[in-house]
Amino acid sequence: MKHFILFYETSADYLERRGGYRAEHLTLARKAQEAGDLVLAGAFADPPDGAALIFKGETDAAARAFAEADPYVANGLVTRWWVREWTTVVGEGALTPAP
Repeated sequence: MKHFILFYETSADYLERRGGYRAEHLTLARKAQEAGDLVLAGAFADPPDGAALIFKGETDAAARAFAEADPYVANGLVTRWWVREWTTVVGEGALTPAP
């Protein structure tokens, strides 16, 4: 198992526009969490210019599939997204604990 972080950059009018898509976005996130793929997620604050979603799996496929299905992406609230593998070494849930 590995961790992957899905990064979002959001549009300048993200806060004004997200209301119409938020319920669908959160439903998608909750389904990913229930499936065991999504570990933690949330938007950046001050400034609200992006978000990070932490996934767990053998590959980054779940993170990529999430972004491709996300109404925030489909409707231009997310202007750019990318996935990075994240080697976790300290803390509860670390997948590659340091000795």
